Amino acid sequence: MARTILVVDDEPTLRETLAEALEADGFRVVTATDGREALATFREQGPELVVLDLMLPELSGIEVCRIIRQESGVPILMLTAKSSELDKVLGLELGADDYMTKPFSLRELSARIRALLRRAEPPATDEPPTVPLGDLTVDLAGHRLLRDGAPVPVKPRVFELLAFLMRHPGQVFSRERLLEQVWGYDYAGETRTVDVHVHWLRSAIEPDPAAPALIQTVRGVGYVFRRPA
Repeated sequence: MARTILVVDDEPTLRETLAEALEADGFRVVTATDGREALATFREQGPELVVLDLMLPELSGIEVCRIIRQESGVPILMLTAKSSELDKVLGLELGADDYMTKPFSLRELSARIRALLRRAEPPATDEPPTVPLGDLTVDLAGHRLLRDGAPVPVKPRVFELLAFLMRHPGQVFSRERLLEQVWGYDYAGETRTVDVHVHWLRSAIEPDPAAPALIQTVRGVGYVFRRPA
């Protein structure tokens, strides 16, 4: 069965173009023209991915992203005409999984969507469902971080970064390699994204984020996960 994608954009030409291109790629596409319609359609249709414009009438894309992320871990790819680093970081802060600036290539959009959908699939591995990490438990199967049985709030991509590094203890990864392995495509020029996510990860798991013991920086190279003693 074709996967459903919700495309939210108030520009009719772009919305229709995206819908046609994604349908040609084999997806089922539903659309919305403003923020309120986007939330209603999301709740009714249950899409497996949302392509969400930042600038929308009724409710902004920022607000729509925030509400969706409270209700679901479905991948969100944000679109915007803005290109400042602040806008990109804001989208990530709200829980967006990816970010594209208009104008963009339909081919690249499709590639990013497929990468997001692949990462959203449960891993087909024999790894243990939970892994102890100090006073924390990493629930790999449930995609959760727990402290004394209570969930620790963590953004989906931050958890994916932790899970990837934990699967390769002691191995140093450059920012570019992490972008390739965790984000799933060439994110050239946006390596600061990794630093932002590492900062959030350390805040969630490190006893002292200012002196990290688990996610360490290797100067001039990248990051490494060290198992606790």
